[in-house]
Amino acid sequence: MESKQAGHDRKTPTSGCAAGGCGGGSALDRLPAATRERVRNHPCFSEDAHQHYARMHVAVAPACNIQCHYCNRKYDCANESRPGVVSELLEPQQAADKVAAVAAHIPQLSVVGIAGPGDPLANPERTFATFRLIAERTPDLRLCVSTNGLALPEAVDTLCRYNIEHVTITINCLDPDIGAEIYPWVFWNNRRVRGRKGAEILIEQQQLGLERLVERGMLVKVNSVLIPGVNDQHLTEVSRAVKAKGAFLHNLMPLIAEPEHGTFYGLMGQRAPRASELRALQTECAGDMAIMRHCKQCRADAVGMLGEDRSAEFTLERIATMEIDDAAALARRTAAREAIEQRRQGVAPALVPLSTLSTSRPCPVTHAARIAVASSDARLVDQHFGHAERFLVYEVDEQGERLLDERPLARYCNGAEHCDEDDDALAPALAALADCAMVLCARIGLAPWERLETAGIRPNGELAMLPIEQALRAAYRELAEQGALSVDEPQRATLSA
Repeated sequence: MESKQAGHDRKTPTSGCAAGGCGGGSALDRLPAATRERVRNHPCFSEDAHQHYARMHVAVAPACNIQCHYCNRKYDCANESRPGVVSELLEPQQAADKVAAVAAHIPQLSVVGIAGPGDPLANPERTFATFRLIAERTPDLRLCVSTNGLALPEAVDTLCRYNIEHVTITINCLDPDIGAEIYPWVFWNNRRVRGRKGAEILIEQQQLGLERLVERGMLVKVNSVLIPGVNDQHLTEVSRAVKAKGAFLHNLMPLIAEPEHGTFYGLMGQRAPRASELRALQTECAGDMAIMRHCKQCRADAVGMLGEDRSAEFTLERIATMEIDDAAALARRTAAREAIEQRRQGVAPALVPLSTLSTSRPCPVTHAARIAVASSDARLVDQHFGHAERFLVYEVDEQGERLLDERPLARYCNGAEHCDEDDDALAPALAALADCAMVLCARIGLAPWERLETAGIRPNGELAMLPIEQALRAAYRELAEQGALSVDEPQRATLSA
């Protein structure tokens, strides 16, 4: 498997990033403008972009050509986010279908990558078939790959042919003696090569692959896992070397070594670095190299914004029940990106014609509807239903929309371990929305979804990250086309006791 400390979401807070020079902040400001533009909407390469855009990893590459002492790909748990973990291994066509489903429901999706659960380039047929199918169905999404680099030099031409612009290589050392402590073996020329010799081959291939990618104009990020007592004193040298060869960003990540994960390091008692040790190394390397500080060490099947994983919402079983309009989904993504970029530039988002949001023929409507919105800034539909501490309630008709009031309430969801979705906890929100035909939010759980529907309130998470005015018009059109409007106020079902 690839050095998969790069491949999976840890249970880390999502409320912010470490300050300082990470991708998209002051570190990337030193890079050429053309480079900054190429990573502008890539959440894994730009710290600013990761606050606006979502990413997705598809798990199509099971085999690996090296063994790392910090990796164990056999373990999986629905609530576990350790490197190497996936819940469903996909065939290429399944992966393309999943990408289309996610892209239809998360319009801020900008990047699809393959990072495992093994190494993508150790599974070239599956990897490149997946890229081809994704490019055919969702051509607006950027493609990227993360690799340990052993098979990279011979794959560069193919990566270029598939328009892969962003490549991440995990390079943990330049010294074969150190490498022998990290990698017990590599699989090279149809045989397993162990110890120092195996590490030497891996290091040579990584450096050659990096050089060839840079020669072809690709953007290369290097990941390195900080392992106390093994490579901690060596990574400054790695940082200088990869910068000299043309890598534009270095991501220094902490070793994950909990013994319950069953890795060699975990079972042997190798400690993880302290946060202060990681920060000190990042600061030392930042003098020579742009340093990424916002990495969440994502799973190989992660879906959504960095720091969150919505993959459980898009299982193959659920995708099979979804009806996806690719053209309408593309229009929503285009509108969402325009709104995001306007917001990043401090410009009030412009409204987009309804025709870009719906392929249905317009239908004449003359009735009003009340629609609630979960928004953190009164500009975008950007809040989880359970995280909202207020709802903005609008009255919408064919002439436009006007804000009626702002309805405060206590949030009932405070994370997976403190999210009480029973009837009593949901009652205040349901009462606050009792006169609304629909509620717009960025995300919503199954329990509140069902309770809202029972109460006659339609939940909608498909307009996430759109400007409120634009989302309201799309929601109103949906209500009208479905005959859900009344002459006066929206009809309300009686709330159950």
